[in-house]
Amino acid sequence: MKVKVCGLNDSTNIEELAQLPIDFMGFIFYKKSPRNALDGKFEKWISKNGNVLGKIKRVGVFVNAEIEEILNKVHDFELDYVQLHGEESPGYCKEIQSFWAASTLRSARFIKAFAVDADFDFAQTRAYEGICSLFLFDTKTAQHGGSGVSFDWQLLEKYKGNTPFLLSGGIDEEDAEAIRALDFPKLYGVDVNSRFELKPGVKDIDKIKRFLEALEM
Repeated sequence: MKVKVCGLNDSTNIEELAQLPIDFMGFIFYKKSPRNALDGKFEKWISKNGNVLGKIKRVGVFVNAEIEEILNKVHDFELDYVQLHGEESPGYCKEIQSFWAASTLRSARFIKAFAVDADFDFAQTRAYEGICSLFLFDTKTAQHGGSGVSFDWQLLEKYKGNTPFLLSGGIDEEDAEAIRALDFPKLYGVDVNSRFELKPGVKDIDKIKRFLEALEM
């Protein structure tokens, strides 16, 4: 079970988190988010201290961003994944891939997020098959993620795609046992955020430790 911790923007907190056996760190490049990583101090720090992340994959989270911004952030922050949390189309993804293919720019893989509720049609994911490396199923709210609200995980029985996915949306420490019991063939891992925070952008390291231990029990 892979674990992604998202919404980080505090250098000391990131250094502490990097000592834990997690697989992905998510940095939000969306100005309206309270966990926004778009400040000069954070950018300067990670450019000099990014090696502390070791083998942890870097994920940049974007919401309907301009393509040029995606290209620049992948280069500047040495991102491994671009997570798209808005209404980005398959064509949008292909256009970015065409820039990467035609240049020496650093490239990344795509994670496409989908907002799930009882009315969500999982057939929407088909157009992104073969384009995105991972899907992320989050709770549909008025926000673009980070709501702390979960959805009915049994809805995922309707997903019949080939692309592995991350489970997101209001996951808390107490959910570890239920997550271990899930039996979805394409469940790749979990994405945790607001339920593990001391404040927006800063995670509770001890709580994440306990969650990781519970997932492995």
